[in-house]
Amino acid sequence: MTPQEPHRPQPTRSEPQAQTPSQAHRIPVTVSITRRVDPGRLAEVTHWVQAGVNLANTHEGFLGSGWVRARADSHEWHMLYRFADEASLDAWEASDARAEWLYEGRELVEVSRVERRTGIEGWFDEPQPGVPAAPPRWKQAVTIWLGFFPLSLAFSYLTFYLVPGWHQLWPLATVLITTLCLTPTMTYFLLPFVTRLLHPWLRR
Repeated sequence: MTPQEPHRPQPTRSEPQAQTPSQAHRIPVTVSITRRVDPGRLAEVTHWVQAGVNLANTHEGFLGSGWVRARADSHEWHMLYRFADEASLDAWEASDARAEWLYEGRELVEVSRVERRTGIEGWFDEPQPGVPAAPPRWKQAVTIWLGFFPLSLAFSYLTFYLVPGWHQLWPLATVLITTLCLTPTMTYFLLPFVTRLLHPWLRR
C-alpha cells in the first residue's frame, strides 16, 4: 500500500501562509506500529486498514501514513503514521472513533510493537517514505553540542564543589558516573527542549 496523505490546498505565490508562533514550534511525532495479521483474512484486513487511514485523515494534525509488508507471505504488517505534534496525536489516540476502529479489528490483527519518535529520534535511521528527511548532520551536531556543553559544564562545577575528592577518583569511575547521569538527562529532557527551540532552523 502506498502512503495516504490528506489533501491540503497549496498556497499561491501571491498568498503566502504565515505560521503562528505556536505552529512554528510544533514538533511532528511519528508512530511506528507492527501488527501480526490473520493470514486467512487478508481482504478483511486490507479493508480495515484503509478505513483507519480514511478515519485519521479527518483528524486535525494528521500528516500521512503508510502500511508495508516485508514480502507477500509475511504475517507482519508495519505501519508509520505522523501527526503535527503530541497534542494532535494524543487527541487522535484518545478519540472514540479510533477506539471503535480498533475494536472492529480486534480479531483481525495483533499489535506486537509500538514506538513513538520525536525530537532527535529517527535522525540516524534510513529515510522512510512519507517521512521528512532528517536535518543535515552538521545541524544535528550543533544541536547536540548546544545541549551537551552547558550540561557538562554545570555537572563539572557541581561535582567540583559538592563532591570532595571527585577529581582524585579513579578516571574510569568518574567517566562511568558522569555518563550515567548525563546521558538520560540529555535524552529525555535537554535534547527535546533544544530541538523544540531550534525546530524552524533544523527544518529550514
